[in-house]
Amino acid sequence: MTTGSVGTGTDWQAWQESWDRQQEWYLPDREDRFRIMLDMVEALVGTAPRVLDLACGTGSITARLLRRFPEATSTGVDLDPALLAIAEGTFAGDDRVTLVTADLKDPDWPARLPYGSYDAVLTATALHWLHSEPLEALYGQVAGLVRDGGVFMNADHMIDESTPRINAAERARRHDRMDQAKAAGAVDWAEWWRLAAADPVLAEPTARRFEIYGEHAEGETPSPAWHARVLREQGFGEVRPVWASPSDTLLLALK
Repeated sequence: MTTGSVGTGTDWQAWQESWDRQQEWYLPDREDRFRIMLDMVEALVGTAPRVLDLACGTGSITARLLRRFPEATSTGVDLDPALLAIAEGTFAGDDRVTLVTADLKDPDWPARLPYGSYDAVLTATALHWLHSEPLEALYGQVAGLVRDGGVFMNADHMIDESTPRINAAERARRHDRMDQAKAAGAVDWAEWWRLAAADPVLAEPTARRFEIYGEHAEGETPSPAWHARVLREQGFGEVRPVWASPSDTLLLALK
């Protein structure tokens, strides 16, 4: 993991890199999950997929998708005005990318998408912001967007409450790692947002972002088994983890 400051103004690449570094503070294996995710996209739907980047943020998945598969196309959907501003600046002029502002808790959000079906729907470290009931409804909508033979992958915090001692050890190790990163000068979540709010370009969308979400949205982190069960109930034929860390799982669902 590296440390460093954030970008300024319209230096979108610097903002992207600073977002990645800030996220790596919490997820040192972040690139591993992206690599496996794209490995499975290639194995199951090929190298020119139509992808929905769900809760896309700054477009971290989309950027890696297009570097690896130049013939891919991506629709990014999110509600966060600041992160979408970075994504819009980053992918401006790239006709492979469409960005959509939508609330995933709005039952009509799929109507905003440019396509009715996708080869792959991908998301990472985002859906834990939702509670179980709206997440279950979202999975039903995702199942309707994935074509037959297509895939959905979610890499996120998924906590198995049946292993409390393992969970406690993982939390302690994570806190130690964060303390070490902070001592080395890493910019954490709160500091990253403070710097974004102070930037003349991102100040206004950052203010709107906090009006929408507050300091941090409170969702849930059900177990991989819960996610797998719900995805099967919503119409996916095969579901299982394809990667895991002590706290996170990359779950793949095949339509």
